[in-house]
Amino acid sequence: MKHLISVCITIFWACAYPTMSQKLHESSSIVEAHQQWMMKYERTYTNSSELEKRFQIFKSNLEYIEKHNNASNKSYKLGLNPYSDLTSEEFIASYTGLKIPSQVFPSKMESVPILFNSNDDVPTNFDWRHQGAVTNVKNQHNCGCCWAFTTVASVEGIVKIKTGDLISLSEQQLVDCDHQNNGCNGGSINSAFESIIKNQGILKETDYPYQGVDQTCQLNGQIQVGAQINSYATVTHNDEQQLLQAVAQQPVSVAISVGDEFKRYMQGVYSGSCGTTLNHAVTIVGYGISEEGMKYWLVKNSWGENWGENGYMRVLRESDETEGQCGIAMLAYYPII
Repeated sequence: MKHLISVCITIFWACAYPTMSQKLHESSSIVEAHQQWMMKYERTYTNSSELEKRFQIFKSNLEYIEKHNNASNKSYKLGLNPYSDLTSEEFIASYTGLKIPSQVFPSKMESVPILFNSNDDVPTNFDWRHQGAVTNVKNQHNCGCCWAFTTVASVEGIVKIKTGDLISLSEQQLVDCDHQNNGCNGGSINSAFESIIKNQGILKETDYPYQGVDQTCQLNGQIQVGAQINSYATVTHNDEQQLLQAVAQQPVSVAISVGDEFKRYMQGVYSGSCGTTLNHAVTIVGYGISEEGMKYWLVKNSWGENWGENGYMRVLRESDETEGQCGIAMLAYYPII
């Protein structure tokens, strides 16, 4: 199958650019890299103009990646992934989806008190995957429902911790049935938790599988829920020590800012620019210190295993930013059973 795809890609290139031989000759290595990338991810385009447009975007991304990786003072590497023919604007529009309710960040807002002693000692390194509290990395595809994936991931974690059972739960239920949110057009984490409470639980993934599109809510009460939560709490805003205490107790859903470099991340402790415009949601499932001595958060994403470190990212912990690297300490929630 891949051989056939390779042949088709080669023919397509030859037909698409009969007048661009000199240009292609000058950038033959990039053309070859694009062809290999298309074959690896089984990517095809509808016509020659779309191919040319995507090639130019791919070329720009590849050149940026190579320039970054050739610098010797970086704590992280960038790389090609399934999204390397998309602009940052296109990617953020389709593969993020966090919406922040206007009432979340008023200056007078007080977070719900945390339910643990903030002075307790915590391990230097901790990974909830080693405790069996993290399901496999999932993929939201081009549906802006990161808010549903992080909510589900943190609920899956606390259910395992409390009951001993790791159950893959349904993001699609939230996409379809959380009417405070907008499905693939974005939503908030707190509303997703409220939806689970209101519906008296959330179904298993096998009973309500992910489709990646908005559908009519299919809850009918005939299928037993896979998990329930009693409530949820908010970690104190912009306090990484409080966040550390929370993550030591269970996986935590957080908002984060995705910038241009973020989507190209491949490995290492991410210390790149991203700002504090919260537009994505991920799940912190651990923390640690790298071999180079850098403190990091271990983040589970929802962009599939072909992104980052097999679907995960290490984000700089205790940066100089009050809000945390990429705003990771600004808004964090955890479910309560």
